[in-house]
Amino acid sequence: MSTHLDALQRVLDDVVAPEAPAVDGDGTFPQRSIDALAAAGLLGLTVSADLGGGGLGMRQAAEVVQRLAGTCGSTAMVVLMHYTAVAAIEGHAPESVRKAVAGGQHLSTLAFSESGSRSHFWASQGTATADDGRVRLDARKSWVTAAGRADSYVWSSRPLDPAAEGPMTLWLVPSSSAGLTQPAGFDGLGLRGNGSTPVTADGVQVTTDDMLGPDGGGLDLALTGILPWFLVLTGAFGLGLMEVVTAETGAHLSSTRLEHLDQTLAQQPIPRLDHARMRVQTDQAAAFLEDTLGALETQRADAMLRVLEVKAVTAEAAIAVTDLAMKVCGGAAFRKELGVERAFRDARAARVMAPTTDALLDFVGRAVNGLPLFDA
Repeated sequence: MSTHLDALQRVLDDVVAPEAPAVDGDGTFPQRSIDALAAAGLLGLTVSADLGGGGLGMRQAAEVVQRLAGTCGSTAMVVLMHYTAVAAIEGHAPESVRKAVAGGQHLSTLAFSESGSRSHFWASQGTATADDGRVRLDARKSWVTAAGRADSYVWSSRPLDPAAEGPMTLWLVPSSSAGLTQPAGFDGLGLRGNGSTPVTADGVQVTTDDMLGPDGGGLDLALTGILPWFLVLTGAFGLGLMEVVTAETGAHLSSTRLEHLDQTLAQQPIPRLDHARMRVQTDQAAAFLEDTLGALETQRADAMLRVLEVKAVTAEAAIAVTDLAMKVCGGAAFRKELGVERAFRDARAARVMAPTTDALLDFVGRAVNGLPLFDA
């Protein structure tokens, strides 16, 4: 086992797993878990080693997210969004910010989806306007993971210059900026501790130095440098849920007996077949995720197609597998101590997180038919 996975396992055992029931039950942000991951060097995993980071890539980040998801979905989602934001920070943010991330002193997240365009993250309605030598940001972001807890937001807006080529510009916005507000908390069906709330910007002041990439170039950056991280890591998240519920279901079938037949549930054909279906779907999702990572690492011609597919594949598979787990484990699955119902709830999030499964399927359909991803 590699060093970062050794460190991760210690944090999982000592902090994340003990905290997970309360994080879910009370809907509290997993601050102790995030602090422990930061102290173990895992928040800086993908930052250049020259700056004190781990110097590792998407594959290793996916391993971390997968293992976290099997223990605490809320913590996994916070880390997933952090790694995705860091993909933009690494290429375009000041060295001081990158060093802070490398040292576990800076948590970031994405602020893309907006009330006016919902899950169509590529159609930013937020504005950036020149304001007495500075830049004023105004927007109504609909969902921001770790809102108010992260140190910065990778923020999308319309271009500062209306004549800029491209429809979007990205910024690194400190979460402490005056003019940023969000509701007090998040009370959701699943991922109950991930702190995802709307964030409103009313006259937030930044400078052009806070711009990530060129003015108007935000959509290109999002599609090529950010979206692959989000989609692949969301795939790893779904796989983590599938692996844990498949294992928990197997343990339940092997340990639960029908005393009048002197047999375990695993010896009954219908539960056994459903469990087999869970294993097959989990293995299929794992193979698809591995193929996607391989396509990216070798720059295969179909790499972007695999990226567009992977979240849709794993999101729907995780829903199917956790649904089967609830069926196979029966009444025991409704008790929180087994952990199946938590995974069942957490699995529903990926389907509706932008880009949604339906949006991704449309992208895939456009790609395989030679059409542009977005209408002109």
